[in-house]
Amino acid sequence: MPTSAFDALADRFARIPEGAGASAWTDFDEDVREALRWSRSVPPVHTWFPGTPGRRPTAAETAVALCGPDGRTREAALSFAGGSPGLLPLVVVRCADWAGPVRERARSVLRAELPGLPHRAFGDLLAVALLIAGRLRGDAARTLLTGALREGPESRVAALLGHGDRGIRRLAHRIGVERGLLSPARLAEIAATDPDAVVQDLCANAVLATVRDAVDGALLDPLLCSRQGRVRAAGVTGLRRAGRAAGAEPFLYDRSALVRACARWVLRQAGTEPLPLYRAVCAAGAGAGAGTAAGMPDDAPLGLAECGDRAVDVPALWTLTGHERPRVRASAVAGLRRLDAVRVDPLVPLLDDGSARVVREAVTALLPWADRIPADALLRRATAGPAPHVRKGALRLLAETGGAAFREAARVLADDPDPKLRALARRATGA
Repeated sequence: MPTSAFDALADRFARIPEGAGASAWTDFDEDVREALRWSRSVPPVHTWFPGTPGRRPTAAETAVALCGPDGRTREAALSFAGGSPGLLPLVVVRCADWAGPVRERARSVLRAELPGLPHRAFGDLLAVALLIAGRLRGDAARTLLTGALREGPESRVAALLGHGDRGIRRLAHRIGVERGLLSPARLAEIAATDPDAVVQDLCANAVLATVRDAVDGALLDPLLCSRQGRVRAAGVTGLRRAGRAAGAEPFLYDRSALVRACARWVLRQAGTEPLPLYRAVCAAGAGAGAGTAAGMPDDAPLGLAECGDRAVDVPALWTLTGHERPRVRASAVAGLRRLDAVRVDPLVPLLDDGSARVVREAVTALLPWADRIPADALLRRATAGPAPHVRKGALRLLAETGGAAFREAARVLADDPDPKLRALARRATGA
């Protein structure tokens, strides 16, 4: 096609690298069609495609024709797409074509090309299919490729477990679980280490389905050690089936609320009420010397509040707001808020705490009662507080009530040496 406009389209096609994201192909399809529909610099496709009888069009010519605005030309181009792996992503796009004959021809070509397709190329096609699946008539390619993955070689599934496209990875793990291609130990490892929450849940649930007794219970250990709270929660839930319910007790004090809730459930199912355990730990932490207090779990106060009694447990929480460790103090404040036991005057001193975590919890607890805190005291903290987190906390409370004190604090903090606080104050003043 002897035009510079066509050469530009052909060059763009040639520059799409192997393994390009699915959007590279859908964007190419849309842009070519736009160029052919509105630009006169490229003659209508039917005037030059397929060209001289007996001559096979080049891959670039076929790619452009596959994206053209004329359905008959797109259908004709599909006859030359077979045997050209570089054109197959566009064949997948044509599987969702608005013209029925084009759709059917594209699906036939795709079906014929799938056997023996390299795993990487298969993954590229699947990425395009997943991208267009939401279109009208767009689900056919996904159904076809998913079926091929379910019925194809195990090595194909294994190759896609680490694919860069999140949708493909999820699908590959789902099919791997369905086909039993992943051992329980491998599933536990994936659940504990994979960064995708969907994959974590899928593999963790598959592990739980295999746990029947204490022997299988060893599979839970990677889950219990995971950094992800959802995965630890699944592992804790599995302790009951593995006959290791007592092992849930340490997780009563986990940093994740979900894990703590699962631990309480497991212990109750085994006949152990968790509330006395919480009370004993918090009482020991509140009344012990420094050595014992240092061994208190950080999140025990919040766990106590989650299942405790307001009339009984609030005094222990107030005592723990003075604990030597910041995380315990913050947990105690969060527990008071959970039990709706916040009192303004005893909490205000924590607005000057040396820990940003404690100040954040105190501010969150005091926000509903911000109008009960003297504005001049908050203004003093906001403008002369020794630490950025103290100044920020005071500004948040002043913002809750507004007024002259808030405006003055925002004006002063607009020049604060802390960049984050400075930006926050400037946004508040509209600067």
